[in-house]
Amino acid sequence: MKIIIHGGFFSESDQSHEVKTAKQNSLKEIARKAFEFLQNHTSEETVVYAVSLLEDDVLFNAGIGSQIQSDGKIRMSASLMNGENQKFSGVINIENVKNPIDVAQVLMKEDDRVLGGIGAKKYAEEYGFKDFSTEIPQRRKEYEEKRINGGKGTVGCVALDQHGNLAAATSTGGKGFELVGRISDSATVAGNFANQYCAVSCTGVGEDIVSNATAAKIVIRVTDGMSIEKAFEKTFTELQEIDGFAGAIGIDKNGNIYHQDSHPTMVFASYDGREFEIFR
Repeated sequence: MKIIIHGGFFSESDQSHEVKTAKQNSLKEIARKAFEFLQNHTSEETVVYAVSLLEDDVLFNAGIGSQIQSDGKIRMSASLMNGENQKFSGVINIENVKNPIDVAQVLMKEDDRVLGGIGAKKYAEEYGFKDFSTEIPQRRKEYEEKRINGGKGTVGCVALDQHGNLAAATSTGGKGFELVGRISDSATVAGNFANQYCAVSCTGVGEDIVSNATAAKIVIRVTDGMSIEKAFEKTFTELQEIDGFAGAIGIDKNGNIYHQDSHPTMVFASYDGREFEIFR
C-alpha cells in the first residue's frame, strides 16, 4: 500500500518560510491520515478522502483555498479515476460546494460521469450537497488588489491499495482571474489518469498539461512496458519542448512512487507506512 499527495507549487519569491513550513506539516499529516484510511478502504475511496482534506485546507488552491475568477466568482473542478474499472468522473466549474471531489465520487455511478457548471451544481443539490461558499477574506483581498498569492497549482492524490488497485484524484480552484468558462486540466485525462498499471495526478498550468497530455502519456507509457521513472522523464522532456509548467505524482502497479516537476518546487508528500518523503 502506497500513498502520494500534492498541493501545487511553492515559490520562494512570493511565499514565506512560514508558509512553506505550514505546507510541509499539513501535507505530512494528510498523507499520514490518508495512509491510515487506506488500511481499510479502497484506493478510490482513499484518494477522495485525501483530496477532500486538501480541499478543506486554506493553504492549497482547491475547495476553500480556491482562486477567484475574472468576474469575482469562484468555480472549481475535480476528477476521480479508478484504475481497476477504468471509470473516470468529474465536475467542471462547479460553484458553492464544499468538496467538489465528493460530487465527482457520486457521479461514478452514473452513465454521464462528467458534468459542468449549472448542471454540476444542480446534480450536487439533488444529491444533498449543501450550498457552501468557499470564499475566504484573503482571496477577496487578493482579487481586489489584482494579484495572486501562491502561484499555480491544484491538489491531488494517487493511491495503491492492498488489493493492488490504483486510483487518482485531482481538484483545483483555478489559476485566478481566468476568463469565465475556462477549463483546466484537472477534470480531464491529461491531468488525472489511472489504469491497472499506473496512476498519475498533475498540477501546474492547465493549458500546458492538456497540450502535453501529461498524465495520460505517463500512464500509457508504463502500460506499454516503460518504467515509471523513464515514462516521467520522457513526458517531461516533451513538456520542456513547449516550455510547459507542470508537476506530477504517480504510482505504478508494483508500488514504485515517482514525482517530477518542470519548474521548482512542487509541494508533495508520500508515505508507505514506514517513511515519509516531503518536498524541501
